[in-house]
Amino acid sequence: MCRLITCSIIKQEIVLQMKRAKPLLPAIGIFCLALLVRVIYNNTVAHNYFPLHDSLFYQTIGLNIVKEHCFCLHPYISTVYRAPLWPFIIGAISIVFGPGDYYARLFLCLVGSGTCVLIYLFARDLFGWRIGVLAGIIAAVYPELYIYDGWLYTESLYIFLLFAVCYGLYRLQRAPRGNWRIWITCGILLGLLSLTRPNGILVIGLFIAWALIMAWQKLLPWRPTARGLLATTLISIILIAPWTVRNYLVSHTFIPVATGDGTVLLGAYNDEMLTTPGFKGLWIDPLKSRPDVAKPYPLFTCTPPCEVAREEAYKNAAVQWIGEHISIMPHLLKLHLLNMWQPDTHEADLPTDRFPDQKSSQTVLAMMKTFPIAIFILAALGFAVTLWRWRELLFLYSIIALTIAQGLIFYGSARFRAPIEPMLILLAAGAIWWLTHKEEGTLRWILDRIRHENQPPTGAPTESEVSISSATRID
Repeated sequence: MCRLITCSIIKQEIVLQMKRAKPLLPAIGIFCLALLVRVIYNNTVAHNYFPLHDSLFYQTIGLNIVKEHCFCLHPYISTVYRAPLWPFIIGAISIVFGPGDYYARLFLCLVGSGTCVLIYLFARDLFGWRIGVLAGIIAAVYPELYIYDGWLYTESLYIFLLFAVCYGLYRLQRAPRGNWRIWITCGILLGLLSLTRPNGILVIGLFIAWALIMAWQKLLPWRPTARGLLATTLISIILIAPWTVRNYLVSHTFIPVATGDGTVLLGAYNDEMLTTPGFKGLWIDPLKSRPDVAKPYPLFTCTPPCEVAREEAYKNAAVQWIGEHISIMPHLLKLHLLNMWQPDTHEADLPTDRFPDQKSSQTVLAMMKTFPIAIFILAALGFAVTLWRWRELLFLYSIIALTIAQGLIFYGSARFRAPIEPMLILLAAGAIWWLTHKEEGTLRWILDRIRHENQPPTGAPTESEVSISSATRID
């Protein structure tokens, strides 16, 4: 008898656990699919990958943190040129798995898979679980997301943190009272985002503007929003502040996260960029494009004060160049915009560009040339048909606008589009929802309303009945 009771209790517990796990199954399935795609990519296209260019800089700094206890690109010479979070993560991974890059790339596979789950959750909350699952599957196999999980740049980490902020703020709108966990989480995410890339600080500014608009429009209650805004901002500042203090101590200059904007600007605004085939409207290293400006600054022994002076000189030279070529700026900005929306991403360190003769690379390159075009078209439609829900998507729209503006100001590159790729997939999912569902605001709902308005009221005679009746009266 005791055995039967025990078996019954165990069965009930199993059933209960299965019921609890059922809502998680789509997210788990999407995570596993995304992880599989990314691991296959890293073991085929990126099988022979080793870091070069910026990825080598990040790896070198990360290893120097562990070996020399110094945030240094070159031995014992501190740098303020790079944001700290990604090098610190690389250093932590190297402590456990060694100095190779493979396990750091596997970490990025986990991060990229997490982004796909966030896309599923966001689309599910907006458009229903079927569209959510479809959006998650699209994200899992979308090449312009998983290619960033096969090299040691900051794209994958930045994409995840930024989209997590967008989803967190959306959740705040759905349950605005008593959501201190979400406010705190968003503060942590904004701090980590800024420590991943310096322009993350601009996102903090957008967050403050978003919160004020939500309270002003009475979409969020004023007092909880004011307290949450203050707490979130303070948390992000507290996370950033220690690194800002460190930068001041080594450079004697106020640098919130990292310098480097001068190098970006001078590489984007120079004569070589206008005439070099394949680089029009793109970026060319100032060492090659403006050696006259770069020459005074040492390549391997530039200390933090030297880096600050170099970036200032680069920035001034870029501004001067713009002033001397103001007549061609509309054309140049047009090139920036066009380059940003090229479907396929090409960078010197991307495995697809490093190993283009591999069959796996050719397959991925073919996907990169086709998949984004469909997403662009659907995302444009999705933006148009979901605009009436702007209150829910205001922060997301703001991030898209900010990203496009940064591409215009700096230089046009498909890689600059990376932070908004999940948002484009989300808007594409909105277009599919609009075309296939019958909820308020969808195409079928609109057609049904038009059809209903054109139908005569119930019990009213039709035109044929009115004609027959008139003919009868005449007879």
